[in-house]
Order: sequence, then structure tokens, then C-alpha cells
Amino acid sequence: MSATAIRSLVHSVADHARPLHGTPSDFDLVLDIIADASIVLIGEASHGTHEFYRIRAEITKRLITERGFIAVAAEADWPDAYRINRYVRNASDDADATEALAGFRRFPQWMWRNADVLDFVGWLRQHNDAHAKIADQVGFYGLDLYSLHASIEAVLTYLRMVDPDAARRAAQRYACFDHAPGEPQEYGYAATMGLTPSCERAVVEQLVELRRSAGRYASRDGRIASDDLFYAEQNARLVKNAEEYYRAMVRDHVGSWNLRDRHMAETLEELRRHTKGKIVVWAHNSHVGDARATGMTDRGELNIGQLARQRYGEAARTIGFTTYSGTVTAASDWDGRAERKRIRPALPESYEALFHATEIPNFAVDLRRTSGAAPVLERRRLERAIGVIYRPDTERQSHYFPASLPRQFDAVLHYDITRAVEPLERTGTWDRGELPETYPSTL
Repeated sequence: MSATAIRSLVHSVADHARPLHGTPSDFDLVLDIIADASIVLIGEASHGTHEFYRIRAEITKRLITERGFIAVAAEADWPDAYRINRYVRNASDDADATEALAGFRRFPQWMWRNADVLDFVGWLRQHNDAHAKIADQVGFYGLDLYSLHASIEAVLTYLRMVDPDAARRAAQRYACFDHAPGEPQEYGYAATMGLTPSCERAVVEQLVELRRSAGRYASRDGRIASDDLFYAEQNARLVKNAEEYYRAMVRDHVGSWNLRDRHMAETLEELRRHTKGKIVVWAHNSHVGDARATGMTDRGELNIGQLARQRYGEAARTIGFTTYSGTVTAASDWDGRAERKRIRPALPESYEALFHATEIPNFAVDLRRTSGAAPVLERRRLERAIGVIYRPDTERQSHYFPASLPRQFDAVLHYDITRAVEPLERTGTWDRGELPETYPSTL
């Protein structure tokens, strides 16, 4: 594009931007866009940015108090998130919100064990404490499938309480995984390479038996039994899907990605049926933004945002976030330490750079087809995505993908300069932050 065309584009974006000033009315536009939707997916452009977590929580609070939303479903492991669910409903032995978050032990801990999630969990407990009726309380659930072993133990624990004979059968089936001890990835490799028996049949049989016995189990003790059964059944379904996922990881990245997001979409639908209410989804932009509007679809990938739009239509709304620069909590490698890293200024051909050029520090923009911004931003540009790993040295290859923002989201909130989310376990590495590029002179 010519310099004149770029200036015109920047002015058009600025004309359609709704500045955010840190006031209670900041998110009126977002709530207007959400309207009477029953599924709202709110993203994040990184797994380690304070503003994304805090603002998402503030929007969610308004959806709960003003629109009657009844559940938060997060890109988190089902057993760990369910521990939070029990705490916010005053149904656990955890003394406080910090203890309720203790289940998040695996990498990346900071994704959920951080100050902003802690504040929201505390608020949710207070909200529920003010509503005596269980039906009026708000739950917190996980959508992800990485908790293979924890979910196995949860199924066994439940069955030992309600049906010891069924528990023994389940233990025999799940013992299949003992042939490949260690991380689930090791099982996936060994089973795919024929080095150990596949557990596919065993996990399917266990899920089928649990579902066949559901009516008998649910009749035992009213609503509490129903919730416990729902928790156990979702764990059994997770084990089945996780077993398939870890085998797919060995040879098929696209297949494993799609299996994971289909699992999240299935869990969302199960939650919708169980809660019979409106649900907020918290996940990365790459999961909640419609994959059909991005380079993901060119690779054959789908995501929960696409699946939600296809299933729920206008009843689903997707909200994204962007940032231009600042700091982020991320690791340099998988299983690495949490570091406070500097985010490089966005690439010139990106949406983030375009938004930065408006010189409006923070703003929201309506991207629906009926809005004036949609045709202005329709053409594909680069969009940045930072997950739990950030590698500035390979910024373009590792963290950008082509996208049409108005086709991906119903609205986007841009915070130009952001800061790293604060882990509950702060280390010297995180406190020091990234060394200046001019080190050791620091000039």
C-alpha cells in the first residue's frame, strides 16, 4: 500500500475506534455487541498479559451480574478447574482462593496461578456466597484435555464411593497405561510405534459403562449426586479423548490440534446442557477466533470459535485482544521457567501496528458486518499470537499468522502497551526480567 493509502486506513480505523479510559462504561460497546448471546468466547493474544486477564474478568463480571451468565469455561484442565468450581460454591475444604488454585501444578503454572485469576476467583466466591440458591451460583470449569492421569484418578475415586465393583473394573481397564509409565506423550509414542498395547478400547469401554450406569448413580442423592456424576463422566470422556490425542500427536499436528479443539467444543456443549445457562469461554485468540478467517484453515485446522459459530449461530459472540508492545510472562522453551520478557514492537504489516498508528492508547472496535469498521479491516493482515512460549528471535515465523479480523471476531479490544501477568510463584528470573539488549553497557 502507498503511504497515502496507509494514512487513510489509519484515519478510518481511528474514526471507528471507541477509546477506553478505565471507567465503568468502557465495556458498554462490548455488552451491546454481545446482546442476548448465550455463548461468549473471550480471547487473549498471549497467555501471560495482565490486561487481557484483568479486562476479560471485568467483562465477565458484568455478564454475570447484568446478563445472568452462569458459568466460566476456561482453557484449563478439567480436574484443576473443578477444584476452583467447588471452592467458589463453598463446597470444598480449601481455605482460600490461593489454595483452590493449587491444583495447577504442571507447566505453565502462571497461566492460571496468577494474581488476576486469584482476584477473579475471590470475587466469584463472594458473588456466590451472596446467592443461597445453587441455581443462582456461577461455576468455573475447564475445557482442556491434558489431565489424563488426574482424570483417571478422579473417575476411580468417584466409582469407589458409589460402586466399588465398577471401580475395580475401571482400575483394570486403566491399568493399560501402566505399560508405558511416565508422561502421556510417552504412552502416545509407544502405542503408535507398537511398543506397547493401545488403550483405546479400554477407555471407550469405561466411558460406555459409566454412561450406562448414570441413571442409577444420579438417583442416589439429588443435585449433589448429579454434579458428582457429571464431573466423573466428563473425566471419563476426557481420558478417552486424551488417549486419542496423545497418539495423534506423534504423527499428525493438524489432527491432534483439531481433536483438542473438538474436545473443548464438546465439553462446552456438555456444560451448556448441564448448567442450562449462559456460558463465558476464556481461551487464547487462536482458539476462540473463527479459524476460517485465518491461515489455520489453509492447513486444515479448526477451533472452538469456528465450531461454536457453526453450532450456535448468532447466539455465540467472539471477542479478541491485541497489543503492540510491553512485557509478557512466558517461557523460552516448553517446561521452562516463567520469564518476564519484552514484547517487540509489532511488525509493520500487522493489525497491531495499524492500531498503534492511530495513537489511541486503548480502544475497542465493533467488527460485525453491520459496523463501519468491518469493510475497512476486511483485508487479511498479520496478527500476532504469543502462547506460553515467546521467542523474539524468530518473531515472524513463531508468532504471526494471516487473518481477517472482522471475520475472526465480533469485536476486538486493543491495549497498545501491556505488562506481564504476575505469577503467584514469583522467581528471581521473573523479577529480574529480560536483560536489556544493550547489556552489559545498558546504554
